[in-house]
Amino acid sequence: MNPSQLRETCRETTVRRLPIVGVMGSGAHGHEDLSVPLGRTIASAGWHLLTGGGGGTMTAASRAFCETPKRSGLCIGVLPGAADGSGSPGGYPNPWVEVAIRTHLPLSGAAGTEPDSRNHVNVLSADAVVALPGSAGTESEIELALRYQRPLALHDRPPGDSRQSTAAAAAGAPVFTALDELVAWLHRTL
Repeated sequence: MNPSQLRETCRETTVRRLPIVGVMGSGAHGHEDLSVPLGRTIASAGWHLLTGGGGGTMTAASRAFCETPKRSGLCIGVLPGAADGSGSPGGYPNPWVEVAIRTHLPLSGAAGTEPDSRNHVNVLSADAVVALPGSAGTESEIELALRYQRPLALHDRPPGDSRQSTAAAAAGAPVFTALDELVAWLHRTL
């Protein structure tokens, strides 16, 4: 095939870009009652899953996503860099990450909104951000999603009154305690 034919073939080929759903939450606690059904749902919908690539909800959602039969999306992990520049810290990536995006960005937790935090990459790479219960790192990702005007929803347990849910709801982000309502929001958003 000559270059002209190749260009014409490329123009005729329609590539379907799968949406990327970023799931943010605790790195210490899996919150399996929320993260596992969400991971399965994202896989079944044909979307990519993006997490920070570590433990807790990141591992639980990633495992559920990857174990879902006939999925078409990939499990993406945006990894922090070690503070000494030697690569990712221990525990990264979790075993379910299929596409590891390694960064040089070491900050997280309470410093998650600082310029040297991978949280910026997580939020800006996602077509929609879903925050689960977490701590300072999750709060910083919620703050960044609001700052960058990324579609953001929180998935919480009833009555949806975690510290993150209260702050995000005050900023106008929806808080869902039922998975089917969250999924309907994702379908409308993506």
